[in-house]
Amino acid sequence: MLGKNTGSLSGKRIILGISAGIAAYKCAELTRRLIEQGAKVRVVMTDSAKEFISPLTMQALSGHPVSEHLFDPAAEASMGHIELAKWADLVLIAPATADILARITAGMGNDLLTTLCLATQAPIAVAPAMNQQMYQAVATQENLATLTRRGYLIWGPAYGEQACGDIGPGRMLEASGLLSCVETHFSKKDLTEISFLLTAGPTQEAIDPVRYLTNKSSGRMGYAIAQAAAQRGAKVTLISGPVALETPENVFRIDVESAEEMHAAVQTHAKDHEIFIACAAVADFKAADIATQKVKKKESLNEITLTLIKNPDIVASVASMTKNRPFTVGFAAETQHLEAHAQKKRIQKNLDLICANDVSRNDQGFNSHQNALHLYWDTGNKPLPLNDKTELAKQLINEIITLYKKAK
Repeated sequence: MLGKNTGSLSGKRIILGISAGIAAYKCAELTRRLIEQGAKVRVVMTDSAKEFISPLTMQALSGHPVSEHLFDPAAEASMGHIELAKWADLVLIAPATADILARITAGMGNDLLTTLCLATQAPIAVAPAMNQQMYQAVATQENLATLTRRGYLIWGPAYGEQACGDIGPGRMLEASGLLSCVETHFSKKDLTEISFLLTAGPTQEAIDPVRYLTNKSSGRMGYAIAQAAAQRGAKVTLISGPVALETPENVFRIDVESAEEMHAAVQTHAKDHEIFIACAAVADFKAADIATQKVKKKESLNEITLTLIKNPDIVASVASMTKNRPFTVGFAAETQHLEAHAQKKRIQKNLDLICANDVSRNDQGFNSHQNALHLYWDTGNKPLPLNDKTELAKQLINEIITLYKKAK
């Protein structure tokens, strides 16, 4: 766990405004995650928000009393609403219900939270959270459009199943998604002139209409790298196999299933990017013949032979480009002889950099939130020790940019 004086948000002062929505429960996790990254968090709650999460919970997590009332003599004696408004580097309203959005748009100041929005000079972000019909209502969309014109940051919403049972847009972003938005907001934007193309996740190679060959890749490492690059202002295109992950903020995502589809997408886009990172766990082989109907189990048959043929080598095809070739980074997921296998792959495929990781360990790699990498290039190598994939991705981007600039 990161200390309070370290992390991507070290010293940043954030007011978390909680309004009355069921998604308020996510603010407990969000507060914890913000503080882990070094932020100082003050919580402001509307009266109705206390029906969904208790001020005591938020006080315990933030380490400070929750501000609840516009007229609080004790607060006015120390940090009143004007002082609180001046204190903030960012005001984040989450969940932002249809009601609070309407009141902010109208310029009302009839409680502490809306008054803060009028009094602060800090950027204000809202994380919409409401029923899909309420979100799509003309009034709500016009309010969001007005707030956007005024410079408000609109983070979300996500699409999915809602507490009422409806399915559609209106879910508040998860704590991890909002943390990413906050980190992106405060990140130095030093990569605006560089574009990244990444692959992430597994591929699925069909056997018949219901069965396929795949692997254990979750896509977390590739998505973390895409997020780390985007947070620093880079243009990022992410070609993703099937994963259960949200698209990082400011990342253009292309969904594919098979290695052939991923290869075609990479061939289309590689020439338009300066850096290519092949993080996907691409299937080396596919079925020679894909059955058009489900292969039925026969009681008399105890075994079946499946003929496999090679898939295209995506990273090698990019590294061999003779025109507009991007700086090419590969990954080597190994279970033994890490350095020998990684170096052989780097040389054979003509890669500028290879990132090797030991997937035989249970605490890192596939389906883990942590990973460790050892980087190898033609003139050196460097280990990146076990760390959360989000933090590891930031370190990796630093190393890639250093080598990329030297190679130019």
